[in-house]
Amino acid sequence: MVDAGDETRADDSETRDGELEGDGGEDRDARDGPLDRGDQEIGATAAADTDSLLGVLPHFYRGEVSQANSAQDRIDRTTDWAITLLAALLSIVFSSRNMPAFLLLIGMFVLSIFLFYEVRRYRFYDHWRARVRFIQENVFANALEPVGVEHPAWREELSDDLRHPTFKVSTREALSRRIRRVYGLLFTVAGVGWLFKVTMFTPEQQWTEAAELPGIHGTVVAAVLGLFFVTVIALGLWPGGREAKGEIHGAKPGEWKNE
Repeated sequence: MVDAGDETRADDSETRDGELEGDGGEDRDARDGPLDRGDQEIGATAAADTDSLLGVLPHFYRGEVSQANSAQDRIDRTTDWAITLLAALLSIVFSSRNMPAFLLLIGMFVLSIFLFYEVRRYRFYDHWRARVRFIQENVFANALEPVGVEHPAWREELSDDLRHPTFKVSTREALSRRIRRVYGLLFTVAGVGWLFKVTMFTPEQQWTEAAELPGIHGTVVAAVLGLFFVTVIALGLWPGGREAKGEIHGAKPGEWKNE
């Protein structure tokens, strides 16, 4: 038997679902909320009250710093896994003369997957980092030395970014930066290891025999690997205007504190 209370709750659930889907319910934008209009616009009161704004801003800043730190941790974990993978493969490949060199090719393929994961994570990190720096430039720096803000319309720009968040760095630039900072070196180590494995560590074979894959001649494998490294170098050195704001990288080091 079905309880009458269960039928009532089921009917109420179907009614709520229908309203959310737009079947028989008013449009969400047209519905009145549980609060009156003045309470809904409570955030707007802080815009005209300096004390209220300064009370809210530190909490917002701490939240953005926390998001940036979390994104940085995710990048570091990906990099740690990539380095661990490469170290393990090198240990296995050079542990015996019978270990095939193509394991390092598999490692480079997996490193490429890690690279593209890290590019996406880096773009999210740069998104939060840019907001943190934006607040530091226009609020805290001016509070310490009131010589003017870096962006006169910083509140409007920050509001627009909160309403419509966007990435601050392109995929191409993020890819180029991660190759230059981390993955270029990892690919180089894997490539040099592969080269040593097919030459010096297999003296009983021609390098073309040691480099070949099932059905693929060693010369073709070497040519494809060379093309891969040319592509990596091109991506790492791709000329173009810097889209992300650079404040540390590329700047000359100097004294920070006055003695």
